[in-house]
Amino acid sequence: MGLELRTYGDALDFLYARTTGIWRLGLERVEAFLHTLGDPHRRLRALHVAGTNGKGSVCATLDAVLRSKGLRTAVYTSPHLVDFRERFLIDGVPVEPERIVAFVDKWTPEVERLGATFFEATTAMAFEFFAEAEVDVAVIETGLGGRLDATNVITPLVAGVATIGIDHVEYLGATLEEIAFEKAGIFKRDTPAVIGDPDPTIRELLASHARAHGANPVRVIYDEDAPAHVRVGAHGTSFTLGSRAFTTPLRGAHQAANSAVAIAMLESLPRALAPLEAEVQAGLRDVRLPGRFQRVGKYLFDVAHNPAGAAVLASTLLAVVPPKPIVAVLSVLADKDWRGIMEALAPVVDRFILTNAPTAPSSRAWSIPDPLHFATERGWAAEVIRDFDRALVRGASEGETVLITGSFHTVGDAMARLEVSPTGG
Repeated sequence: MGLELRTYGDALDFLYARTTGIWRLGLERVEAFLHTLGDPHRRLRALHVAGTNGKGSVCATLDAVLRSKGLRTAVYTSPHLVDFRERFLIDGVPVEPERIVAFVDKWTPEVERLGATFFEATTAMAFEFFAEAEVDVAVIETGLGGRLDATNVITPLVAGVATIGIDHVEYLGATLEEIAFEKAGIFKRDTPAVIGDPDPTIRELLASHARAHGANPVRVIYDEDAPAHVRVGAHGTSFTLGSRAFTTPLRGAHQAANSAVAIAMLESLPRALAPLEAEVQAGLRDVRLPGRFQRVGKYLFDVAHNPAGAAVLASTLLAVVPPKPIVAVLSVLADKDWRGIMEALAPVVDRFILTNAPTAPSSRAWSIPDPLHFATERGWAAEVIRDFDRALVRGASEGETVLITGSFHTVGDAMARLEVSPTGG
Protein backbone atom coordinates (compact mmCIF):
# COMPACT_ATOMS: atom_id res chain seq x y z
CA MET A 1 0.00 0.00 0.00
CA GLY A 2 1.22 3.51 -0.81
CA LEU A 3 1.42 6.63 1.29
CA GLU A 4 -2.07 7.90 0.41
CA LEU A 5 -0.58 11.27 -0.36
CA ARG A 6 -2.97 14.17 -0.55
CA THR A 7 -0.94 16.92 -2.17
CA TYR A 8 1.86 17.60 -4.59
CA GLY A 9 3.79 19.06 -1.67
CA ASP A 10 3.50 15.76 0.20
CA ALA A 11 4.96 13.93 -2.78
CA LEU A 12 7.88 16.33 -3.00
CA ASP A 13 8.52 16.02 0.73
CA PHE A 14 8.84 12.27 0.31
CA LEU A 15 11.15 12.54 -2.69
CA TYR A 16 13.37 15.17 -1.08
CA ALA A 17 13.69 12.92 1.96
CA ARG A 18 15.53 10.55 -0.38
CA THR A 19 18.18 13.26 -0.80
CA THR A 20 21.11 12.69 1.53
CA GLY A 21 23.53 15.15 -0.04
CA ILE A 22 25.68 12.16 -1.08
CA TRP A 23 25.39 10.68 -4.55
CA ARG A 24 25.26 6.88 -4.68
CA LEU A 25 26.35 6.02 -8.19
CA GLY A 26 25.45 2.67 -9.75
CA LEU A 27 22.74 1.15 -11.91
CA GLU A 28 21.54 -1.80 -9.81
CA ARG A 29 18.82 -0.01 -7.84
CA VAL A 30 17.36 1.94 -10.76
CA GLU A 31 17.39 -1.17 -12.99
CA ALA A 32 15.54 -3.15 -10.32
CA PHE A 33 12.97 -0.39 -9.87
CA LEU A 34 12.45 -0.01 -13.62
CA HIS A 35 11.95 -3.75 -13.96
CA THR A 36 9.15 -3.53 -11.40
CA LEU A 37 7.62 -0.76 -13.52
CA GLY A 38 7.74 -2.96 -16.62
CA ASP A 39 11.00 -1.57 -18.04
CA PRO A 40 9.48 1.61 -19.53
CA HIS A 41 12.94 2.81 -20.62
CA ARG A 42 13.10 -0.03 -23.12
CA ARG A 43 10.04 1.37 -24.90
CA LEU A 44 11.69 4.75 -25.49
CA ARG A 45 13.60 6.03 -28.48
CA ALA A 46 16.05 8.33 -26.77
CA LEU A 47 18.92 10.73 -27.22
CA HIS A 48 21.43 10.74 -24.35
CA VAL A 49 23.51 13.82 -23.50
CA ALA A 50 26.39 14.22 -21.03
CA GLY A 51 28.96 16.91 -20.29
CA THR A 52 30.25 19.06 -17.47
CA ASN A 53 28.84 22.18 -19.12
CA GLY A 54 26.64 22.61 -22.17
CA LYS A 55 24.44 19.53 -21.89
CA GLY A 56 21.36 21.58 -21.01
CA SER A 57 21.83 23.72 -24.12
CA VAL A 58 22.26 20.61 -26.27
CA CYS A 59 19.09 19.08 -24.84
CA ALA A 60 17.07 22.25 -25.39
CA THR A 61 18.28 22.45 -28.99
CA LEU A 62 17.49 18.80 -29.70
CA ASP A 63 13.99 19.25 -28.32
CA ALA A 64 13.27 22.44 -30.26
CA VAL A 65 14.37 20.98 -33.58
CA LEU A 66 12.55 17.67 -33.12
CA ARG A 67 9.38 19.55 -32.25
CA SER A 68 9.81 21.70 -35.35
CA LYS A 69 9.69 18.45 -37.31
CA GLY A 70 6.32 17.75 -35.75
CA LEU A 71 7.50 14.96 -33.45
CA ARG A 72 6.14 14.40 -29.96
CA THR A 73 9.06 14.90 -27.59
CA ALA A 74 9.96 14.52 -23.95
CA VAL A 75 12.89 16.05 -22.07
CA TYR A 76 14.36 14.92 -18.76
CA THR A 77 16.83 17.35 -17.16
CA SER A 78 18.10 18.23 -13.71
CA PRO A 79 18.16 20.10 -11.48
CA HIS A 80 15.10 22.31 -11.73
CA LEU A 81 15.06 26.05 -11.09
CA VAL A 82 11.70 26.78 -9.44
CA ASP A 83 9.35 23.82 -9.78
CA PHE A 84 10.27 20.12 -9.65
CA ARG A 85 8.00 19.52 -12.67
CA GLU A 86 10.49 21.34 -14.91
CA ARG A 87 12.46 18.08 -14.94
CA PHE A 88 9.76 16.31 -16.96
CA LEU A 89 8.63 18.14 -20.08
CA ILE A 90 6.37 16.58 -22.69
CA ASP A 91 6.06 18.73 -25.80
CA GLY A 92 7.53 21.54 -23.74
CA VAL A 93 4.90 21.32 -20.98
CA PRO A 94 5.65 20.14 -17.41
CA VAL A 95 3.79 17.04 -16.28
CA GLU A 96 0.74 17.53 -14.10
CA PRO A 97 1.25 17.57 -10.32
CA GLU A 98 -1.37 14.84 -9.96
CA ARG A 99 0.75 12.40 -11.96
CA ILE A 100 3.69 12.90 -9.62
CA VAL A 101 1.46 12.41 -6.57
CA ALA A 102 -0.01 9.22 -8.04
CA PHE A 103 3.41 7.80 -8.93
CA VAL A 104 4.94 8.49 -5.52
CA ASP A 105 1.84 7.20 -3.74
CA LYS A 106 1.85 3.93 -5.70
CA TRP A 107 5.55 3.16 -5.74
CA THR A 108 6.75 4.34 -2.33
CA PRO A 109 7.07 0.80 -0.88
CA GLU A 110 9.29 -0.30 -3.76
CA VAL A 111 11.45 2.82 -3.57
CA GLU A 112 11.96 2.22 0.16
CA ARG A 113 12.56 -1.51 -0.25
CA LEU A 114 15.29 -0.90 -2.83
CA GLY A 115 16.77 2.08 -1.00
CA ALA A 116 16.51 4.09 -4.21
CA THR A 117 17.92 7.60 -4.13
CA PHE A 118 16.09 10.78 -5.05
CA PHE A 119 17.67 10.85 -8.51
CA GLU A 120 17.05 7.16 -9.14
CA ALA A 121 13.38 7.52 -8.22
CA THR A 122 12.90 10.62 -10.37
CA THR A 123 14.73 9.04 -13.31
CA ALA A 124 12.47 6.01 -13.21
CA MET A 125 9.50 8.35 -12.90
CA ALA A 126 10.59 10.20 -16.03
CA PHE A 127 10.89 7.02 -18.08
CA GLU A 128 7.46 5.88 -16.89
CA PHE A 129 5.83 9.21 -17.77
CA PHE A 130 7.48 9.36 -21.20
CA ALA A 131 6.59 5.76 -22.09
CA GLU A 132 2.98 6.33 -21.03
CA ALA A 133 2.85 9.43 -23.24
CA GLU A 134 4.17 7.38 -26.20
CA VAL A 135 6.53 10.15 -27.22
CA ASP A 136 8.39 9.85 -30.51
CA VAL A 137 11.75 10.80 -29.02
CA ALA A 138 12.92 11.37 -25.44
CA VAL A 139 15.89 13.65 -24.76
CA ILE A 140 17.68 12.46 -21.63
CA GLU A 141 20.31 14.50 -19.78
CA THR A 142 22.70 12.73 -17.41
CA GLY A 143 22.64 13.84 -13.81
CA LEU A 144 26.24 13.21 -12.75
CA GLY A 145 28.99 11.74 -14.90
CA GLY A 146 27.63 9.13 -17.23
CA ARG A 147 28.99 5.62 -16.76
CA LEU A 148 27.24 5.02 -13.41
CA ASP A 149 24.55 7.69 -13.73
CA ALA A 150 21.00 6.40 -13.26
CA THR A 151 20.06 7.53 -16.78
CA ASN A 152 22.64 5.17 -18.29
CA VAL A 153 20.22 2.25 -18.29
CA ILE A 154 18.98 3.36 -21.71
CA THR A 155 20.32 2.29 -25.09
CA PRO A 156 19.97 5.54 -27.03
CA LEU A 157 19.64 6.20 -30.74
CA VAL A 158 22.57 8.64 -30.41
CA ALA A 159 24.79 9.65 -27.48
CA GLY A 160 26.61 12.97 -27.23
CA VAL A 161 29.12 14.54 -24.85
CA ALA A 162 29.38 18.34 -24.91
CA THR A 163 32.35 19.67 -22.93
CA ILE A 164 34.46 18.31 -20.08
CA GLY A 165 35.54 20.34 -17.06
CA ILE A 166 36.63 19.85 -13.47
CA ASP A 167 33.54 19.31 -11.32
CA HIS A 168 32.23 16.73 -8.83
CA VAL A 169 35.80 15.55 -8.26
CA GLU A 170 34.76 13.45 -5.27
CA TYR A 171 32.72 11.22 -7.59
CA LEU A 172 34.24 11.57 -11.05
CA GLY A 173 37.95 12.08 -10.40
CA ALA A 174 40.24 15.07 -10.08
CA THR A 175 41.63 15.11 -13.62
CA LEU A 176 40.02 15.81 -16.97
CA GLU A 177 41.10 12.35 -18.09
CA GLU A 178 39.28 10.65 -15.23
CA ILE A 179 36.17 12.75 -15.80
CA ALA A 180 36.26 12.04 -19.55
CA PHE A 181 36.27 8.30 -18.80
CA GLU A 182 33.11 8.68 -16.72
CA LYS A 183 31.31 10.88 -19.26
CA ALA A 184 32.22 8.52 -22.12
CA GLY A 185 30.41 5.74 -20.28
CA ILE A 186 27.20 6.71 -22.11
CA PHE A 187 28.61 5.58 -25.46
CA LYS A 188 27.18 2.25 -26.60
CA ARG A 189 28.06 -0.44 -29.15
CA ASP A 190 26.78 0.20 -32.69
CA THR A 191 25.35 3.54 -31.58
CA PRO A 192 26.44 6.90 -33.06
CA ALA A 193 28.62 8.98 -30.73
CA VAL A 194 29.07 12.75 -30.99
CA ILE A 195 31.87 14.61 -29.19
CA GLY A 196 31.94 18.38 -28.80
CA ASP A 197 34.89 19.25 -26.54
CA PRO A 198 37.23 21.78 -28.20
CA ASP A 199 40.37 20.58 -26.39
CA PRO A 200 42.34 18.31 -28.78
CA THR A 201 43.59 16.00 -26.04
CA ILE A 202 40.21 15.59 -24.37
CA ARG A 203 38.25 15.07 -27.56
CA GLU A 204 40.71 12.42 -28.74
CA LEU A 205 40.42 10.73 -25.36
CA LEU A 206 36.62 10.77 -25.60
CA ALA A 207 36.80 9.43 -29.15
CA SER A 208 39.14 6.67 -28.03
CA HIS A 209 36.71 5.66 -25.28
CA ALA A 210 33.81 5.78 -27.74
CA ARG A 211 35.61 3.44 -30.12
CA ALA A 212 36.51 1.14 -27.22
CA HIS A 213 32.80 0.94 -26.38
CA GLY A 214 32.09 -0.04 -29.98
CA ALA A 215 30.24 3.18 -30.83
CA ASN A 216 29.75 3.69 -34.57
CA PRO A 217 30.09 6.14 -36.17
CA VAL A 218 32.15 8.40 -33.90
CA ARG A 219 31.77 12.06 -34.86
CA VAL A 220 34.15 14.64 -33.38
CA ILE A 221 32.82 18.13 -34.04
CA TYR A 222 36.17 19.90 -34.03
CA ASP A 223 37.68 17.33 -36.39
CA GLU A 224 34.89 17.95 -38.92
CA ASP A 225 33.44 21.34 -39.78
CA ALA A 226 34.18 23.14 -36.52
CA PRO A 227 31.99 26.16 -35.71
CA ALA A 228 33.43 29.18 -37.50
CA HIS A 229 32.57 32.86 -38.02
CA VAL A 230 31.00 32.90 -34.54
CA ARG A 231 29.30 36.19 -33.71
CA VAL A 232 27.58 36.92 -30.42
CA GLY A 233 25.01 39.66 -30.08
CA ALA A 234 22.21 40.73 -27.78
CA HIS A 235 19.73 38.51 -29.61
CA GLY A 236 21.73 35.34 -30.09
CA THR A 237 24.74 33.64 -31.64
CA SER A 238 25.40 33.09 -35.33
CA PHE A 239 27.98 30.68 -36.74
CA THR A 240 28.81 28.50 -39.71
CA LEU A 241 29.44 24.79 -40.07
CA GLY A 242 31.26 24.45 -43.37
CA SER A 243 29.12 26.28 -45.92
CA ARG A 244 26.01 26.26 -43.75
CA ALA A 245 25.00 29.25 -41.63
CA PHE A 246 23.01 28.96 -38.40
CA THR A 247 21.67 31.20 -35.65
CA THR A 248 20.59 30.24 -32.14
CA PRO A 249 18.90 32.61 -29.67
CA LEU A 250 21.22 31.24 -26.96
CA ARG A 251 23.98 33.78 -26.35
CA GLY A 252 27.68 33.01 -26.08
CA ALA A 253 30.45 31.69 -28.31
CA HIS A 254 30.15 28.35 -26.53
CA GLN A 255 26.58 28.05 -27.80
CA ALA A 256 27.90 27.61 -31.33
CA ALA A 257 29.68 24.45 -30.19
CA ASN A 258 26.65 23.24 -28.21
CA SER A 259 24.45 23.79 -31.25
CA ALA A 260 26.92 21.92 -33.44
CA VAL A 261 26.77 18.92 -31.09
CA ALA A 262 22.97 18.93 -31.27
CA ILE A 263 22.98 19.26 -35.05
CA ALA A 264 25.40 16.35 -35.43
CA MET A 265 23.27 14.22 -33.09
CA LEU A 266 20.16 15.04 -35.10
CA GLU A 267 21.93 14.19 -38.35
CA SER A 268 22.91 10.83 -36.83
CA LEU A 269 19.31 9.79 -36.16
CA PRO A 270 17.57 7.15 -38.27
CA ARG A 271 16.22 8.64 -41.48
CA ALA A 272 12.60 8.61 -40.30
CA LEU A 273 13.46 10.84 -37.35
CA ALA A 274 16.31 12.97 -38.71
CA PRO A 275 15.13 16.53 -39.43
CA LEU A 276 15.52 18.21 -42.77
CA GLU A 277 17.80 21.24 -43.07
CA ALA A 278 14.81 23.60 -43.05
CA GLU A 279 13.50 21.94 -39.89
CA VAL A 280 16.88 22.38 -38.20
CA GLN A 281 16.90 26.07 -39.09
CA ALA A 282 13.32 26.56 -37.90
CA GLY A 283 13.90 24.65 -34.69
CA LEU A 284 17.04 26.58 -33.81
CA ARG A 285 15.03 29.81 -33.86
CA ASP A 286 12.74 28.40 -31.17
CA VAL A 287 15.38 27.18 -28.70
CA ARG A 288 14.72 28.39 -25.19
CA LEU A 289 16.75 27.59 -22.10
CA PRO A 290 15.90 29.41 -18.85
CA GLY A 291 18.73 30.41 -16.56
CA ARG A 292 21.43 30.53 -19.23
CA PHE A 293 22.33 34.14 -19.92
CA GLN A 294 18.63 34.94 -19.68
CA ARG A 295 17.77 38.63 -19.34
CA VAL A 296 14.50 39.77 -17.78
CA GLY A 297 14.40 43.53 -17.28
CA LYS A 298 17.64 44.49 -15.56
CA TYR A 299 18.15 40.98 -14.19
CA LEU A 300 20.49 38.55 -15.93
CA PHE A 301 20.18 34.91 -14.83
CA ASP A 302 22.96 32.38 -15.38
CA VAL A 303 23.44 29.08 -13.55
CA ALA A 304 27.24 29.01 -13.94
CA HIS A 305 28.40 26.91 -10.99
CA ASN A 306 32.01 26.06 -11.83
CA PRO A 307 34.98 28.05 -13.16
CA ALA A 308 34.49 26.87 -16.75
CA GLY A 309 30.88 27.98 -16.70
CA ALA A 310 31.84 31.31 -15.13
CA ALA A 311 34.51 31.82 -17.80
CA VAL A 312 32.03 31.45 -20.66
CA LEU A 313 29.62 33.71 -18.78
CA ALA A 314 32.36 36.33 -18.52
CA SER A 315 33.22 36.09 -22.21
CA THR A 316 29.55 36.44 -23.12
CA LEU A 317 29.24 39.54 -20.95
CA LEU A 318 32.18 41.04 -22.84
CA ALA A 319 30.55 40.21 -26.19
CA VAL A 320 27.04 41.41 -25.37
CA VAL A 321 28.03 44.48 -23.27
CA PRO A 322 24.95 44.87 -21.07
CA PRO A 323 24.30 48.18 -19.32
CA LYS A 324 26.73 49.10 -16.55
CA PRO A 325 27.33 49.00 -13.69
CA ILE A 326 27.05 45.21 -13.46
CA VAL A 327 26.40 43.96 -9.93
CA ALA A 328 26.77 40.23 -9.33
CA VAL A 329 24.52 38.69 -6.71
CA LEU A 330 26.55 35.58 -6.02
CA SER A 331 25.84 32.47 -3.99
CA VAL A 332 27.90 29.33 -4.58
CA LEU A 333 27.69 25.91 -2.94
CA ALA A 334 30.56 25.29 -0.57
CA ASP A 335 31.81 22.21 -2.41
CA LYS A 336 32.26 24.15 -5.66
CA ASP A 337 35.36 26.10 -6.68
CA TRP A 338 33.98 29.50 -5.71
CA ARG A 339 37.43 31.06 -5.91
CA GLY A 340 37.71 30.08 -9.55
CA ILE A 341 34.21 31.40 -10.21
CA MET A 342 34.99 34.77 -8.61
CA GLU A 343 38.31 35.05 -10.45
CA ALA A 344 36.52 34.49 -13.77
CA LEU A 345 33.81 37.06 -13.04
CA ALA A 346 35.82 39.79 -11.30
CA PRO A 347 37.18 41.40 -14.49
CA VAL A 348 33.68 41.84 -15.97
CA VAL A 349 31.53 42.87 -12.98
CA ASP A 350 31.70 46.07 -10.98
CA ARG A 351 30.94 44.60 -7.58
CA PHE A 352 29.88 41.42 -5.81
CA ILE A 353 27.01 41.02 -3.40
CA LEU A 354 27.69 37.77 -1.52
CA THR A 355 24.64 36.01 -0.15
CA ASN A 356 23.05 32.66 0.65
CA ALA A 357 20.42 31.08 -1.60
CA PRO A 358 17.54 30.00 0.64
CA THR A 359 17.08 26.56 -0.95
CA ALA A 360 20.78 25.65 -0.88
CA PRO A 361 21.23 22.64 1.43
CA SER A 362 22.58 23.77 4.79
CA SER A 363 25.29 21.10 4.54
CA ARG A 364 26.58 22.75 1.35
CA ALA A 365 26.10 26.44 2.22
CA TRP A 366 29.29 28.44 1.78
CA SER A 367 30.89 30.36 4.61
CA ILE A 368 30.51 33.91 3.35
CA PRO A 369 33.37 35.52 5.30
CA ASP A 370 35.79 33.44 3.23
CA PRO A 371 34.80 34.83 -0.20
CA LEU A 372 34.56 38.33 1.28
CA HIS A 373 38.16 38.08 2.51
CA PHE A 374 39.17 36.60 -0.85
CA ALA A 375 37.63 39.57 -2.69
CA THR A 376 39.05 42.16 -0.29
CA GLU A 377 42.58 40.81 -0.62
CA ARG A 378 42.34 41.23 -4.41
CA GLY A 379 40.85 44.70 -4.33
CA TRP A 380 37.46 43.69 -5.68
CA ALA A 381 34.39 45.59 -4.50
CA ALA A 382 32.28 43.21 -2.44
CA GLU A 383 29.85 43.15 0.44
CA VAL A 384 27.94 40.50 2.36
CA ILE A 385 24.16 40.61 2.56
CA ARG A 386 23.10 37.29 4.03
CA ASP A 387 19.37 37.85 3.54
CA PHE A 388 18.67 36.84 -0.06
CA ASP A 389 15.73 39.20 -0.58
CA ARG A 390 17.73 42.17 0.67
CA ALA A 391 20.61 41.16 -1.60
CA LEU A 392 18.30 41.26 -4.63
CA VAL A 393 16.98 44.68 -3.61
CA ARG A 394 20.51 46.03 -3.12
CA GLY A 395 21.59 44.66 -6.48
CA ALA A 396 18.67 46.35 -8.22
CA SER A 397 19.39 49.67 -6.49
CA GLU A 398 23.08 49.66 -7.41
CA GLY A 399 23.24 47.98 -10.81
CA GLU A 400 21.88 48.68 -14.25
CA THR A 401 22.48 44.97 -14.81
CA VAL A 402 21.98 42.58 -11.90
CA LEU A 403 23.78 39.32 -12.61
CA ILE A 404 22.36 36.48 -10.52
CA THR A 405 24.62 33.47 -10.62
CA GLY A 406 26.59 30.79 -8.78
CA SER A 407 24.21 27.82 -8.71
CA PHE A 408 20.83 26.52 -9.82
CA HIS A 409 19.61 27.32 -6.29
CA THR A 410 20.67 30.95 -6.64
CA VAL A 411 18.95 31.45 -9.99
CA GLY A 412 15.86 29.46 -9.07
CA ASP A 413 15.36 31.27 -5.78
CA ALA A 414 15.70 34.64 -7.51
CA MET A 415 13.25 33.63 -10.25
CA ALA A 416 10.73 32.53 -7.65
CA ARG A 417 10.97 35.83 -5.78
CA LEU A 418 10.92 37.94 -8.94
CA GLU A 419 8.03 35.88 -10.36
CA VAL A 420 9.95 34.77 -13.45
CA SER A 421 8.60 31.44 -14.72
CA PRO A 422 11.19 29.08 -16.23
CA THR A 423 8.49 27.42 -18.36
CA GLY A 424 6.18 30.37 -18.90
CA GLY A 425 7.33 31.24 -22.41
